[in-house]
Amino acid sequence: MSVLTFGAAAPAHADKKPVYTGLFSNTAVGGYDPVAYFTEGEPVEGKKEFSMQYEGAEWRFSSAENLETFRADPEKYAPQFGGYCAWAVAQGDTAKGDPDHWQIVDGKLYLNYNKKIQERWELNRAQFIEQGNTNWPAVLK
Repeated sequence: MSVLTFGAAAPAHADKKPVYTGLFSNTAVGGYDPVAYFTEGEPVEGKKEFSMQYEGAEWRFSSAENLETFRADPEKYAPQFGGYCAWAVAQGDTAKGDPDHWQIVDGKLYLNYNKKIQERWELNRAQFIEQGNTNWPAVLK
């Protein structure tokens, strides 16, 4: 009986994408409309017919108006840290950002991994944002 060893064939870890899209998707913000967080004050699902490519990901919007709003100023509406969890980035790591756990701070959208992590992030939000800004985008390496 022979034993096969695959150590040499293991894939090298590539840099993470600049926008979090999940493992089997290329859709940013879980398919939610990033502009709607600012205009509706809640997550709103985007539609495939109102989509565009930005930073290597597909972004979806709930209306043609929101698509055009984003197209005019994507940096204003795209979540910080590429939509990765803001708390994780502050810790020097990455984790998925969940579109249901979000907050707008000083006109910028932040996502967190889950409710528990968001509560932890909110305890010292300003410091975590500052640390996240220091760590970003180096955490993608």
